[in-house]
Amino acid sequence: MRKREVPTLDKVSVDLMVVLGTTSMPVHQVMRLSRGAIIELDATEQDEVKVLANNLPIASGVVVVNRNRIGVEVKQMLPRTPDRR
Repeated sequence: MRKREVPTLDKVSVDLMVVLGTTSMPVHQVMRLSRGAIIELDATEQDEVKVLANNLPIASGVVVVNRNRIGVEVKQMLPRTPDRR
């Protein structure tokens, strides 16, 4: 009996983004940004972050710092809407 090959998700790519905060600024200010520029956000490091997969919100969490590494601890998975199942 031949073993059937089952498709896997190993090769699927997902763009993950973690959003701590946002800001708005005029294009002329964006054009003047340089390396090392500091952009003020509407959040602090204690605020929850949003986790997006392919630009769709999937979870929320908090920033975790461990020595020189920064990560996100997922606190809540967001419910999926019927069109995203």
